[in-house]
Amino acid sequence: MANPIKSLCKKIYQALPLVREQVKLEARLNQILPSYLRHVEAAAVVSAMETIKAGNPRYRDPKRLLVYGAQYWSQNHEDGMIAEIFRRIGVTSKTFLEIGVGDGSENNTTALLAAGWRGWWIECDEKSCQSITQRLAVMPTLAARLQLRQAFAQPDEIGGLLANLGVPAEIDLFSLDIDLNTYHIWAALEKFRPRVVVVEYNAGIPPELAWIHPFDHAGIWDVTQAQGASLKAYESLGRARGYSLVGCDLTGLNAFFVRDDLVGEHFAAPFTAENHYEPPRYFLTYRFGHPSKFYGESHPET
Repeated sequence: MANPIKSLCKKIYQALPLVREQVKLEARLNQILPSYLRHVEAAAVVSAMETIKAGNPRYRDPKRLLVYGAQYWSQNHEDGMIAEIFRRIGVTSKTFLEIGVGDGSENNTTALLAAGWRGWWIECDEKSCQSITQRLAVMPTLAARLQLRQAFAQPDEIGGLLANLGVPAEIDLFSLDIDLNTYHIWAALEKFRPRVVVVEYNAGIPPELAWIHPFDHAGIWDVTQAQGASLKAYESLGRARGYSLVGCDLTGLNAFFVRDDLVGEHFAAPFTAENHYEPPRYFLTYRFGHPSKFYGESHPET
């Protein structure tokens, strides 16, 4: 049973002019504080990026992709680096395949889709696929250029899955990020010859060490360092398949490979993990501007 004296004292206290103003002030602070902290966080990330780049000439080398990073829909600055690769080597069919797309709002090929490319998305999460499907239902132009398949990518099934989807052996871009088993999926695609490959590497492993997480058929990443493969392991796999490692992003998340017949003098040699490795700077992962969203009807220029 409520104490009537205590309740009366509380009402009198809350009725005091100073207390009323304090309550209003707290409510106002709760409204503006998240936005203020977001601006402070963004400023801190920009400052950290500029500090990192200022102290090393590699971040000003025009042959390195790091100079051209830009974020539109990608998680970090992959959009700009991918665009720069194709500026150097050209495009052919304007086709892509991405495995591990989430809900499509923050991945490596959404910007290409918006620019008129066509391709295939493979994602294992049911809710993410439902979200994409719902959005495509009201965006017929995009829907006509994108095939979505809900599937858990497995090395012994991935070749058949791509054949079933009608993915040709040569496309412009292949992006792969499924955390734990990423290495094993690319390794299984022996006859797949995309012109450019983007894979997530494990920057927690030194660049001179070839380390691969054992394949786990039903494994889910436990958000520890035990995942994926080191950059050296990907360098070796790429070389065996006829690809050169041409760069990594500043956060130490993605590695970029170009097929050997297209490399020429366009990129910074040598194409080794030691030359292109970027350490884990996951604190730089930040979305600038408005929150990302998978949207947009593309229209031809008039």
